[in-house]
Amino acid sequence: MVHNGIEYGDMQLIAEAYDVLKSVGKLTNGELQQVFAEWNKGELLSFLVEITADIFSIKDDQGEGYLVDKVLDKTGMKGTGKWTVQQAAELSVAAPTIEASLDSRFLSGLKDERVAASKIFQGDYSSGETVDKAQLIEDVRKALYASKICSYAQGMNIIKAKSTEKGWGLNLGELARIWKGGCIIRASFLDRIKKAYDRNGELANLLIDPEFAQEIMDRQAAWRRVVCLAINNGVSTPGMSTSLAYFDSYRRDR
Repeated sequence: MVHNGIEYGDMQLIAEAYDVLKSVGKLTNGELQQVFAEWNKGELLSFLVEITADIFSIKDDQGEGYLVDKVLDKTGMKGTGKWTVQQAAELSVAAPTIEASLDSRFLSGLKDERVAASKIFQGDYSSGETVDKAQLIEDVRKALYASKICSYAQGMNIIKAKSTEKGWGLNLGELARIWKGGCIIRASFLDRIKKAYDRNGELANLLIDPEFAQEIMDRQAAWRRVVCLAINNGVSTPGMSTSLAYFDSYRRDR
């Protein structure tokens, strides 16, 4: 169940990265394919990033253009994401990134309402600022990775809290290893999580693992730039925004 909640978070963050690059950076599908394929060679190496790159190259065999531009932006759900959020609330565990991904699904389902609203709130929401495409791509990569750390930290904390409540004694590092063996969220990133829990089995939060903490600090400036840029251009990034807020709330002593 929590695995699926983390999956929701992953997909939401990837969708936001795509939206910022396309809507603000004006990247073409060909450029997006190259960017995601390149990202899949580094720290973002994962099944979901891999198939996202593949999607951008698929043309509509029954018409013109690319298939991704013709996919209905409306989705449903099986309930596992909702159960994850409900469990987080019952355990008093903050999981805002996962919650944001669920809310985005709720909103996506209101297709008719959104179409009607778009006719009311017309206008140019662009900030008009010049965007350096290469810099934007690098910033979005960093923002995606930093947000991903927060999302997984939240998921792991839900599992840890339930394990404590039930006395299961779960090994979170071993859980990360099992997931890497074959599931939708399989990624090289899970190796990093396993090593973090191997270093400290009582780790309170992935954010404070020395390696993850340094990675977030190295990326936070880019992360903030992306969130601000998206807001200034009317592009919704609830996953990245709430991940940043989660980090900022957690790092402050009062």
